[in-house]
Amino acid sequence: MSYEQSITRLDEETILAECGPMRLSIRAWQNSRPQITLCRQAAQASFAYLKGVAKHKTVLGNVAGNIKALPQNDLAQRMIESVRAIGDIDLTPMAAVAGTIADAVADWLFGRRLTKVVVDNGGDIAIRLAAGQTATVGIRPQINRLDISHIARLDDCRSSWGVTTSGLGGRSFTRGIASAVTVIAENASIADAAATSIANACIVEDSSIIQLPAEQLDPNTDLQGVNVTVDVGELSSGKKVQAVKMALSKADALCRQERIAGALIALEDVLGITESIKEIVAPSN
Repeated sequence: MSYEQSITRLDEETILAECGPMRLSIRAWQNSRPQITLCRQAAQASFAYLKGVAKHKTVLGNVAGNIKALPQNDLAQRMIESVRAIGDIDLTPMAAVAGTIADAVADWLFGRRLTKVVVDNGGDIAIRLAAGQTATVGIRPQINRLDISHIARLDDCRSSWGVTTSGLGGRSFTRGIASAVTVIAENASIADAAATSIANACIVEDSSIIQLPAEQLDPNTDLQGVNVTVDVGELSSGKKVQAVKMALSKADALCRQERIAGALIALEDVLGITESIKEIVAPSN
């Protein structure tokens, strides 16, 4: 399947690359100078990355634990590795596709000796920082709204960061009920897989939660036979707290294993945040 490709300059700093399901915002600087030409070249590279991954869609549509022979594509392999790294082998590697492509584009740019790179693939963000650089990322408590509840302030204690979000109402299906789960990790690929896993863990039994087999909603889904959430009615405060605790337990385990730096889980008005990132994530007001 081929998709129409487009590259658009949005402003003095931003290039938008669109191809099928991919909507990639690309920004990069040499010190304080935007590098628009390199961002355009990176946009072209992103199309090749997406095409390369798409060639292995059949394999990548299997749960990671059932994949025996690795596909001959670096990004496809990275997707598999990221899902396996978080220990959720019943996920398919497609759980990490957006973050993996964001990482690849960010690495392409950072390899040109730029000092700061921010690549946003529909909310899955790859950041690269040279010495002395910082980045600020707004965190949404609802994945389908623009409101910002918290700010993550990232510095050069590491050169690579990934900040990704998953939840009900996002581009992908979820088995959970989280309004938004944002994960911070060393790269966007593993953050993407972790956000999916933690969002899936944000669940509780309640008759107001409506789930359907994923294939009823999308016959081409990689989640054949898996029930996904389509609607959530009114939940009691206790049920919401319980669901957030379930997700926090998963996030804390990944923090202890040093797979992720931390996570923020939002379920309507109930928030949970891992202790591990409270020094870099604060309320926006």
